[in-house]
Amino acid sequence: MTAPLTPPHQPPSQPHGAPWPSPYPEPTPDPGPARDVRGVFAVLGLSLPLGVVFGLMWLWLAPRIPLISDGKAVFLENSEGESAIGADGTFALLGLGFGALAALLVFLWRRQGGVALVLALAVGGILGSAVAWGVGTFLGPTDDVVAHARAVGKGVPFDAPLELNTLGALLAWPIAAMALHLALTALFGPRDPEPEWGPWDQPPPRRSEG
Repeated sequence: MTAPLTPPHQPPSQPHGAPWPSPYPEPTPDPGPARDVRGVFAVLGLSLPLGVVFGLMWLWLAPRIPLISDGKAVFLENSEGESAIGADGTFALLGLGFGALAALLVFLWRRQGGVALVLALAVGGILGSAVAWGVGTFLGPTDDVVAHARAVGKGVPFDAPLELNTLGALLAWPIAAMALHLALTALFGPRDPEPEWGPWDQPPPRRSEG
């Protein structure tokens, strides 16, 4: 009786010494970090054009502060007006609206959410607000009030420069964007799958007394 050629407990090898394929799939690299980086740059890139539109709307909707000159000095035409407060309030309200719009667009684009996207919305909101501030003040009335008064003449009202007196209004966009995005993710974002319980995880049956 001859002994087997293959040792026990060892599978035979393939021809030409090729190893048998593994029954387990090869691990794939995690695309999470690269995806997060692309998402951050996409959110920041979205904030720039939105900031330009924001600045144009602020320039269009913000109330004007009328000034007048007597030939020697420049005065407010209406000393009891609240136009300066109105300009800051208009900026803050527009910031809330654009922050909500940015959060909605980002959520519809990537529902998974994540800390990176929330931080990108915050930084992008500050960047977009700064762009809007710059666009509004650059395209608005000149900040050289004396030259403007001389150009229009004595006793002729003209608009004061568009200014943002409350810098806290710059935070309206990022606060609204982060708050709404977190709310949308919590309410409508994907849920983690429920764990599947095996028979070994079930509690032992109770013994009948009797």
